[in-house]
Amino acid sequence: QVQLVESGGGLVQPGGSLRLSCVASGSFFSINAMGWYRQAPGKQRELVASITSGGSTKYADSVKGRFTISRENAKNTVYLQMNSLKPEDTAVYYCNADIPGTYVGTSFVYWGQGTQVTVSS
Repeated sequence: QVQLVESGGGLVQPGGSLRLSCVASGSFFSINAMGWYRQAPGKQRELVASITSGGSTKYADSVKGRFTISRENAKNTVYLQMNSLKPEDTAVYYCNADIPGTYVGTSFVYWGQGTQVTVSS
C-alpha cells in the first residue's frame, strides 16, 4: 500500500507564493518520477511539472520561470515552489509518484488526494 499526502495549499493574492509538499509512504523501495498536476473547475487535469529520480525536470509552458519542482529522495518527498502566482493558477493540485512494481519492468502510478490553491485578491 502506498499513500501520497499533499500539503501547503491555500488562498494567496496574485503575485504571491506558495510551497506545496507531497510525502509518499508505504511499502516500496524506490520511486521513479514524481510530478504535480492540477485541475481547474470544468477543465481536464494537466501536468504542471515532473522530476525524475535523477533530478531531470519538465514544466508546462504556462509555469516555466515561475514554478520550481524539487525532491528529497531520502524523505520520499516532492515539492512545488510556486512564485508570481496568477488567478489562472487556481486549481486543485495533485502529486503523483511512479513506483516500481514487484516484477522487473513494471511500475504503478499513485496519486494524492489533492490540495486546493486559490489565487485571488
